[in-house]
Parts: sequence; C-alpha cells; structure tokens
Amino acid sequence: MKLRKSNVLFAALLSCSFIANAQTSTDPVLMTVAGKNITKSEFEAIYHKNNTKNAASDAKSLEDYLQLFINFKLKVKEAEELGLDTVSAFKNELEGYRKQLAAPYLTDNEVNDKLLREAYDRMKKDVRASHVLIKCDAGALPKDTLAAYNKAIAARNRILKGEDFSKVAKELSEDPSAKDNGGDLGYFTSMQMVYPFETATFGAELNKVSMPVRTRFGYHIILKTDERANQGQITVAHVMVKTPSKDANVKDTSKVDPKAKIDELYAKIKAGGDFAETAKQYSDDKGSSKKGGELPMFGTGRMVIEFEKAAFALKNDGDISAPIQTQYGWHIIKRLSKKELGTFDELKPELKGKIGKDSRSQSGKESMIAKIKKQYNFKENLKLRDEFVKLIDTTYFEAKWKSAAAAKLTKDGLFSIGEKSYTQKDFAVYLENHQSKRAKADYTMVVNDMYKEFVNESCLSYEEGKLATKYPEFKALLQEYRDGILLFDLTDKNVWSKAVKDTVGLKAFYEVNKAKYMWETRAEATAYKCANEKVAADVRKMLKDKAKKKYTNDDILKAINKDSQLNLNIESGKYSKGDNEIVDKVEWKKGLSANTSIDKQVVFVDFENILAPTSKTIPEAKGLITADYQNNLEKQWIASLRTKYQFTVDKEVLSTVK
Repeated sequence: MKLRKSNVLFAALLSCSFIANAQTSTDPVLMTVAGKNITKSEFEAIYHKNNTKNAASDAKSLEDYLQLFINFKLKVKEAEELGLDTVSAFKNELEGYRKQLAAPYLTDNEVNDKLLREAYDRMKKDVRASHVLIKCDAGALPKDTLAAYNKAIAARNRILKGEDFSKVAKELSEDPSAKDNGGDLGYFTSMQMVYPFETATFGAELNKVSMPVRTRFGYHIILKTDERANQGQITVAHVMVKTPSKDANVKDTSKVDPKAKIDELYAKIKAGGDFAETAKQYSDDKGSSKKGGELPMFGTGRMVIEFEKAAFALKNDGDISAPIQTQYGWHIIKRLSKKELGTFDELKPELKGKIGKDSRSQSGKESMIAKIKKQYNFKENLKLRDEFVKLIDTTYFEAKWKSAAAAKLTKDGLFSIGEKSYTQKDFAVYLENHQSKRAKADYTMVVNDMYKEFVNESCLSYEEGKLATKYPEFKALLQEYRDGILLFDLTDKNVWSKAVKDTVGLKAFYEVNKAKYMWETRAEATAYKCANEKVAADVRKMLKDKAKKKYTNDDILKAINKDSQLNLNIESGKYSKGDNEIVDKVEWKKGLSANTSIDKQVVFVDFENILAPTSKTIPEAKGLITADYQNNLEKQWIASLRTKYQFTVDKEVLSTVK
C-alpha cells in the first residue's frame, strides 16, 4: 500500500542520519556506490544509530544493513540521473522542510525554557475569572483605540463604584457569552487563554478589578474570583449507551431507547450490581467494556467538557455519577483513582508543543532577532522609512497598493545586516507583496508595523543562510531530507502509484499468487444475547414462528425488549473464526445452536449458512494484494539498479566496522 511521505522521510532519516565527520587519512573508504565514496566512519555512524542493540558483532545483521544502505544510495543516484532534484516541485518541498529544520535555530532557547517553566508553574493552579470585553482590532486607528480604552475604563469605574460585575458585563461586554454568564469564564489554567489575558489573571489579586488589559481581541476588565490547586489527573470507568448516529449514511439497527436503557443500568448499579460486570455486558464502548469500562487516565481538556466535569465532581474513589449526556451518548461514570499534576519533565513535551502554537512563542524569536542585530552590527536609517508614510493611501487596505507609488524612493541604506544592505526599493516591494485586505488604520502605524516585520524577517533570513556553515548537523539533516524526498518521489513513481494504476499487472500477479489470499471457513449467522434462560426461550419461540409470521429481527427486539432494554441484543453478519465472541463459542452447524453462557448472559446463534474456504477476490483482498505487488515491483526495481550502477565494498574494511 502507498505510504505517507512523512513515513518515508522518517525512514530515509533512519537510513542515512549522521553528523558530518571530519575526513582524515585514517578514515578509509568502505564502499563506492555509483561512483561515490562512502567512508567507514560515515557508515558506522549510520549503522549504529539504527541498531540500538550491539549488532556489530552479528555478521548477518551487518551484511543485511549494508545491502539496505546500498539499495538506498542506488535509488538516490537514479533520482539524480533522472533530474528529479531539478524539478520545481522538489525544490519547493525541500525549501519547506528547510524552513522547518531551521526553526529551532532561529529562536532563543533560553527564553523558551523560561516560558516552559512559567507555564508549568502556572499550571499548578486553576483560576476563575470574569471579564468585560471591549473589542478593538490590533490595527485600529489611534482614535478608535482610545475610544475602546475609555469605554473599558468607564466600565471599570462603574464596578469600582459598587455596581455588580455581572450586571455591567451583560450590559457592556462584547463577548457574546456574557449575556448568559455575566462574563464568568469559569476555571482555567495556563495555556487555555491568550497569553496577555493569562498573565494578567494569574498576576491579579483576588476580587480586585484590573485596569484594561490589551489582547488581540481588544481591552478586558478582569476580576479574578477564585484560585485553587490544579485538579490533577483522574482514572475512571464508564458504562456508555450510544445515541443514534446523525449521519444519514449510517443505518441504526439497535432500536434501543438510549435514555431508558441508561436509566435502567443506573438503577441496576445503585441496587448493588457490579459496575465492571455491567460495563462488560452492556456498555457500547467496546474499547473499554472488556476492561470493565476503565479508561486511560486524563486531565483537564482531555475529554468532552460534560464528561470531564462529571468525572472530576466525584470526590472519592468508588463514587458513581448519575447518568450524564455527551455528544457520544449517555454515560455512568465511576471514579477509580486520581493523581496530582505531573512533574515538569513529564509535561515538558506537551507544553513545548502548545507554546510553539501560542503567541508567547514570539518572545523567543524576538530575543533571537535582538541577538542577530547585535552580532551582525545591524544599522538603520528611520528617516528613509518615514518617507513611505505619505505614499500609503486607502488602496493599501484594499490590497491594491503598487510599489510604483514609491518609484522616487531609491535610496540605499534603509538598514543593513552584516554585509547585506537593504534599500527603499526593497521595502516598497515588501509592502506590495505583503499587503492584505484589512480595516483602515493609521498610515504611520501601518508603515512602522510593516517595516518591523520586514526587518525581523530579513534578520532571520540572514541568520538562516549561515546555518549550514555554523552548524554541521543542520547541513547533514538538510541533506537527509533532500535524499528522502527524492527517494519518495521515485519510489512513488516506480512502486506505489504504479501498483495502484497497473491493473493488468496486479491481476496477473494475483492469478499467480491467489492461493495466498484465502477465506477460511465462514458462517452467515445471527447471534442472540439474552439476559436469562426465560428470555432465550421466548426468543427461540419467536424464531420458530419467524418464517410463518414473517418476523424480522427488529420485530423480535421490539417484543422482547418491551419491558427492558437489557433483555436482548442481536448481531448479524458473515463471520470468520475470531470475528465474534458468541459465534466462536458454539458449534458451527446450520440451524440454531445450543444455549451457552457469556458474562452471565445466555447466548445462541442461528447459522444460516456455512461457507467453505475459497479464494478472496481482488476487491476483497485488494489492500494485501497491492502491498505484495508493490514489494514484488520493488525487488525487480532494485535488481535492475544493481545491474545498471556499479558498487564495490572493501570486505577488509567492512570487517573492522565496530
């Protein structure tokens, strides 16, 4: 089957990942592949990185890896010979990966580490706050910004004079939810609000109304109303009754009233029924039911809000909730255990990912830009920048401004980084290429903001251009990605897409190998799970009259479950061994099986037909057949490459690989 490109790139990295090694006279050539020398140290670095155990002592492992490495190098050589490294799509994709690889080098890691620690320290607490929002766009005109600020101050003054915060929020706040919640945002912790709002709230005193706080949404008046320790993480079990799918393409055949069933199960548990056994027998969450309904441990934000709230409301291990509804269905929740917030090291990877997507990540970038400016003697002439203010007009807010409007601005020395100097013309082109439709703003502010972006991007670009020289590991990684992309594109052409498109070849391969793709003995059957022997007897009686009275399974379900949704469950299908627990439990013989017991319930099966082993058709096994055909194509391709290109291995040097 066709692999995702990210998987292939990862495989390529594993195949050729190394840090550049200094070549000396004591580093012999181990092999020559398609005219390119590969040294012993280069191969050893790759080999040991991809063999976590001490496989160097295993001659077969070493030889196997050697052959894989040769195959990889031959494929890359073929891609280069075909000119795939000159195609614009390849260049664009490599440039995208280069940007990703460069990102960690273009931020101040010391600042980022402080942000990580700050976020973790804040996560030790949950805070509750209310706010009044007065909207104000980031690029608003000064008069509009001032008007929004004054409106926020007016709201604050009303509250300070004794008016109820909720009343003022409902009246003035431009957060739509305030009409219902009076500005109350509930409890939250670090990484759940925009950074300026989070910082202001965590730094605020309880029950003290803040001064206006500016975020990208506007101005906020904040009132921190409570503070508590982080809720930690919790492990629960649940019994779930799913609600019918809203997808018109999904046919619901259960004919079960979800609310009636969950209420019945809740009454059963409250009367002393075993929670785990109830989950095993009746829960529609098949992934957890076999474990008595137990779910993996989770914390804030890991579950849908209704489920999370009900779970954390349980005070003690063993407590059980009343039925609650989520978008997935109805749940009864049992608390099993609870633990406090994880350690910094445990949460660091998760926090790092969140910070990378948050506005606070700009702090590390801004610090790096300051370092670049200092290192490369950044200079600027702001007078040349200010000459653009009179050239910006309303067309810029319509994304129609042309750099030709600044044709007379041709001076050099706008700013410089190291040996690179930027002109007014460069800035004019930047302004044209980076304009977008926006609300009208102050011209000076627009020019200043765009100039700052231009300078920042130029500084980072300048440093990025030096990464390969400054960091050998970056240069090596970029080479790895290059080879990985080439490998993917060529393998896609010669193996994956070819196997999918070559229907004639696929069919011929299938005819030769069809004995490999067999159905085992299968049964067309209907399984009946009954609450007890009496229910089973009633079901059998209806089945006896099924043909005569033209009963359907829906009719049987409706009749048997009239008094209880727990009496009967029916499953029909075509089954192989291992597909269905009930079908596996009984003797495979046409007609009704004998009763047997599973999880204290009575079960039996109606076998309509027993199907003898037969070859799967291509549609029935297409994924497996295609994958095997792809493997066959790759073997043929590698054989042809080994014939086309020469390669040699110095066995004496190979014997010294450690």
